Amino acid sequence: MKPAGDKDLLLGTEDVPPVREYNAAGRSPFLLTCDHYGRLIPRALGDLGLPESELKRHIGWDIGIAGVAESLSRQLDAHLIVQRYSRLVIDCNRPPDAASSIPRISEATTIPGNEGISGEDAATRRAEIFDPYHRRIDAIIDQRRREGRPTVLVSLHSFTPVYAGIARPWHIGTLYQRDKNLPPLLLKLLRAEGDLVVGDNEPYAVSDDTDYTIPVHAEARGLMNTGIEIRQDLISDSAGEKVWADRLARIFGEIEPLLRKQGLLSA
Repeated sequence: MKPAGDKDLLLGTEDVPPVREYNAAGRSPFLLTCDHYGRLIPRALGDLGLPESELKRHIGWDIGIAGVAESLSRQLDAHLIVQRYSRLVIDCNRPPDAASSIPRISEATTIPGNEGISGEDAATRRAEIFDPYHRRIDAIIDQRRREGRPTVLVSLHSFTPVYAGIARPWHIGTLYQRDKNLPPLLLKLLRAEGDLVVGDNEPYAVSDDTDYTIPVHAEARGLMNTGIEIRQDLISDSAGEKVWADRLARIFGEIEPLLRKQGLLSA
C-alpha cells in the first residue's frame, strides 16, 4: 500500500485510465454516465486493507450496472462515459468536500486504506480519478452543444435489495431534483409496465449535498436528466442485465419521440 504522504502520482504505468467511453459517435440525444461502473484500485493503494469478498460487494461498485449500461448504449446508439475505479478510492458521484467522498466506513465496513488519509493524498485521488472523469463529461456536453445536438443526461446506478436490515421493494427507481420533464414521463412509462414496483425518488433522491453528476453536469446547464437505480439482485448475471437493458432501451425509445413532439429536444 502506498505510504501516507507519498508524493508520487497515484496512477502508474500499469494502471488503466479512469475514464472509458463506449459508442462515442452515437447519435442519440441520451448521454449515459456510469459513476460506479468499475471496482479497480490503483496498484499504489494495494487492496485498501480489505479482502476481495468486501471489494466485490456493493460498497465497492454498482453491481450489474456495467452490463446494463453497455447494452443500453448499443441499443439506443447513445454515447456512454464510465468511471472504472472503485467508489472506495473516491466516489465520483459525491461532492469532493463531502465526508463520503473518500469513505472511512462504508455501510458497516471500515476501510483501513482510507483511515488517516492526508489532504494531499485526497487531492491526488481527486486530480487523477475524479477530475478526469468529470472533465470528460463536461467536454462532451460542450462539444454536443457546439454541434447543435441535444443532450439528455441519464446517470445509471444499482442499489442493494436490503440496507441496514430493511428490505427495499422497488425494482427500479427514478431519481431527480429539478427536472420536471423527463422524470414524470419515465415514471409513467415504467409504471405502465405492470410488473414493476417503481420508486419515485426511491431508494435515493438527488440533492446538491449528496450528488455530483446530475447537479453539476445537467441541472447547472438546464439539461433534462434522470438518475436510474436498478435493484442489483435483478442484474446480478448477464441474463438479468440483458432483460433490463432491453426494457430500458424500449422505454427510452418511446420517450425520445415524445420529447421531440413537445419541442424539448434542443441543444
